Amino acid sequence: MMKRKILSFILGVIWSSSIFSMIIHEGQQYTKLNRPVDNAPQILEFFSFYCPHCYQFEEVYHIFSSIKKFLPDNIKIVRYHVDFLGQIGQQLTHAWAMAIVLGIEDKVNQLMFEALHRERSIKSVEDIRTVFLKSGVSSKEFDLFWNSCSVQNLILTQQQAASDFQLRGVPSIFINGKYMIKHDALDTSSIDIYIKQFIELIGLLIAQ
Repeated sequence: MMKRKILSFILGVIWSSSIFSMIIHEGQQYTKLNRPVDNAPQILEFFSFYCPHCYQFEEVYHIFSSIKKFLPDNIKIVRYHVDFLGQIGQQLTHAWAMAIVLGIEDKVNQLMFEALHRERSIKSVEDIRTVFLKSGVSSKEFDLFWNSCSVQNLILTQQQAASDFQLRGVPSIFINGKYMIKHDALDTSSIDIYIKQFIELIGLLIAQ
């Protein structure tokens, strides 16, 4: 049943596009991990709010929001923040964990990227608090959740995942804990073609 849904998803993308089905090869559009990570999400993206390429992906070209529209309901993109970029990278991983717990990822994602890349206004936890207040979170809620067990556990989950995947850069996208997408190998002649190839590649790797 699962593979049937995935196959339908892939064919739907191919039929709705003006490009032919991709022929994928290990080492070209993706790499296979030497050490697969057990129990990883089907689609896992690592990113940083400091990362200019992540900002382009999310807020300029809206790559992942476009991909989400084509995914079946039972396939989700899980996004984890990394610690190793920027002056307050660890605090931003903390903030992202809190956004997930509160279910306001989309709001925080947009506001945080804008604050860092346009306004250059994120330099402390107080600045992070301001972003959450703009997202509709009260000061009381912020203080309550910032040090909550659920947020602390999710911080550790993100850090452990980055370690398990031996992460070295972002954005990085992994499928089924076994494959890493080489998104720079896709056709960049147009955003539309790039997104469709991205979607098709995700579907083909999930189905493997």
